[in-house]
Amino acid sequence: MPLAELTAVEQLLVCPRCRSDVVSEPGGFRCTAPACPCHAPAAFPWAGPWPVLVDFERSVVDRAAVLARAGRRDAAELPTATGAEGLPAPLRRIVKPPNRVAARNIDLLLRGLPGPSPRLLVVGGATVGNGVDAVYRDPRVQVIGFDIIGSPLTQFIADAHGIPLPAASVDAVLVQAVLEHVLDPGLVVAEIHRVLTDGGLVYAETPFLQQVHAGAHDFTRFTASGHRYLFRRFEELAAGSVAGPGTQLLWSVDHAIRGLTRSPLAGRALRGLMFWLRALDHLVPPTFAEDDASAVYFLGRKREREMTAAEIIGYYRGAQVSD
Repeated sequence: MPLAELTAVEQLLVCPRCRSDVVSEPGGFRCTAPACPCHAPAAFPWAGPWPVLVDFERSVVDRAAVLARAGRRDAAELPTATGAEGLPAPLRRIVKPPNRVAARNIDLLLRGLPGPSPRLLVVGGATVGNGVDAVYRDPRVQVIGFDIIGSPLTQFIADAHGIPLPAASVDAVLVQAVLEHVLDPGLVVAEIHRVLTDGGLVYAETPFLQQVHAGAHDFTRFTASGHRYLFRRFEELAAGSVAGPGTQLLWSVDHAIRGLTRSPLAGRALRGLMFWLRALDHLVPPTFAEDDASAVYFLGRKREREMTAAEIIGYYRGAQVSD
């Protein structure tokens, strides 16, 4: 996988609070700005092999939990597979089919990257997302990954509300199934805009109609229009539904059965048996599907002009036409 070298990434890191340079020292990193609270020795500790660039005073990320996990024997391994990921491949493709929408858009993103060695930042990159594995196969792309937990796919631990990278330091950002898990999606998108070079690309997928997942760390959902307005400082290259009404029905069936039986396994089993509902994603016209999508996507290019409130009202592409 074309992951950027950790030593090269460390040279890019900045303080997530004041954006000043950080320096490495025994036990971690500290901010070089004397007036910054993060100037304290080892303000940013190591968690196993990963530097932790989190402003814990302003984050829900728990310092003790991050450091405790780094001490576990499996800390350098990918998170344990659960749900569909733990099933044999043929069953996994039924329960969780390949995300062809993501694969198509990632292909567009990769073809739009400039130069011989572009940098691509993966926000929430502890695992490889569904349909985005081409990012890790392209030999010319330098992948920089971070998450609130470390993995072999990440070079540092950080909170997306304060990305510890300089302005205009990456050529593309991938943020798949992450924005529902942050307290302030607008701030995270502003950070994405900041770290992108002029004309840099972003690809995002975010739930619209899905039940709560990740428990206490699940906060937000977006309609297609709301998602577009979230990325209002970007030119749209492509946008639409990742999965439509059939997939949304499967989520509802799964969680209804979980509630009735108090068993996640029972919900997943019925979801697998009713996989044929996904055919509705292809049968329902796009305008109706946009009003009833399980998740939406946005592929865009950084710009300075901001979409206006009037423009977002006119942007609506669903089936509910006003009189």
